[in-house]
Amino acid sequence: MPFTLDPDANGILSDRMIAAMADAGLILPEYPFVESQIQPASLDLRLGNIAYRVRASFLPGPGARVADRIDELKLHEIDLSDGAVLETNCVYIVPLLESLALPPEIIAAANPKSSTGRLDVFTRVIADGTRRFDMIGAGYHGPLYAEISPKTFPVLLREGSRLSQVRFRTGDAILTTDELETLHDEERLVDCDDADLTGGLALSVDLSGENSGGFVGYRAKRHTGVVDIDRRGGYAVSEFWEPIAARPDGSLILDPGEFYILASKEAVQVPPDYAAEMVPFDPLVGEFRVHYAGFFDPGFGYAGAGGQGARAVLEVRSREVPFILEHGQIVGRLLYERMLERPNALYGQRIGSNYQAQGLKLSKHFRT
Repeated sequence: MPFTLDPDANGILSDRMIAAMADAGLILPEYPFVESQIQPASLDLRLGNIAYRVRASFLPGPGARVADRIDELKLHEIDLSDGAVLETNCVYIVPLLESLALPPEIIAAANPKSSTGRLDVFTRVIADGTRRFDMIGAGYHGPLYAEISPKTFPVLLREGSRLSQVRFRTGDAILTTDELETLHDEERLVDCDDADLTGGLALSVDLSGENSGGFVGYRAKRHTGVVDIDRRGGYAVSEFWEPIAARPDGSLILDPGEFYILASKEAVQVPPDYAAEMVPFDPLVGEFRVHYAGFFDPGFGYAGAGGQGARAVLEVRSREVPFILEHGQIVGRLLYERMLERPNALYGQRIGSNYQAQGLKLSKHFRT
């Protein structure tokens, strides 16, 4: 069945269109898609049955194949058929079960899933001939691979585990500041009267403790047990995390090398005809990284999909030096993009969304 788009189309492809791409042979899964693999504006990517432990991370570059670089750099192979543990601070490459045959008008962008980022599993997608992680150019035909490096907890993975997701877009779908202000007037994207919408919706960190019983976040423990990436609600919070109480002055000192789960001060929503993405943090603002998992699906926090605004959970890691965060400090921006069409199912509706109407929340693996 052929797949066509209007020549003037600008936007992100919906769940229905992703399914149509697969029917047309533009997405090539080794096995049929499983339930909930197609999300409102993205497709979950599944691990294959072999992980390669490699000496270092790499990008193949123009004209080079990832498989050839794996042959040069691999230390050993790990069979994922029955599950295997990937150790912290090691780099692994795993061929994915999905490959692509993109038409010239469609590009793809990948990102870790929310639960992956909240476990501090550093995950990026690479493709043959690419110069950038997580970006697959228009017209790409070939396999996809996941680079995986657990940073805090060792993780148990298996064939079919889903760590990353991919979004398909055509044209320039990002809203300008004027368009974002108009949408905010219509939909009230954030629960504050003085929203900063220049270059995207600004998000700041909540260190007051008022929205979470006097606590502002969690710091990950070291030398813990293994986390099974596919096990929901299987672990006690106290075995893996230390809660962080609010300070009277509303500050938090980030220790180098430590991993924190915090939340935004603002509750945001993504209307049904739009999607959003947390843009990479600007290093000029401070020496820390925020948010591995940047995709926000249509319906996130949206009242019509069961939300009342949802706080963005922030995965935070300081870099080389201790850094003081202050309550209300801007830590990232949400870029809103148009959908080509409204998805069949919004985030929070019938697709097992784990974080609708969330506040400060750990990943789905922990009992709360």
